[in-house]
Amino acid sequence: MAKKNDYEAEEMTLTLELEDGTSVECAVITILTVESNDYIVVLPLDEDGNNEDGEVWFYRYSENPDDPNEEPELGYIDDDDEYEKVADAFDEYLDNCEFDEIVEE
Repeated sequence: MAKKNDYEAEEMTLTLELEDGTSVECAVITILTVESNDYIVVLPLDEDGNNEDGEVWFYRYSENPDDPNEEPELGYIDDDDEYEKVADAFDEYLDNCEFDEIVEE
């Protein structure tokens, strides 16, 4: 699903329901594979489709290979070492994005 906001129109978004029952619209930044596990990186958006602080959230991510129409499952990362590995992979992803932008110029 796409949402018109500060991000490009084709940007994927999803709605997360938080533990307190509130919902947050998030832009999907990327899906990373770390040590054979998939993780999704999302950017929480406010009611206007903006993000003021640049904070991103990491979740475990899995899809049902037998049913591509089934909603993917997201899970919390509660292990500090696992979280650090995902954060490091995301930093590397950002470095590669910045390098690609420099090369394109």
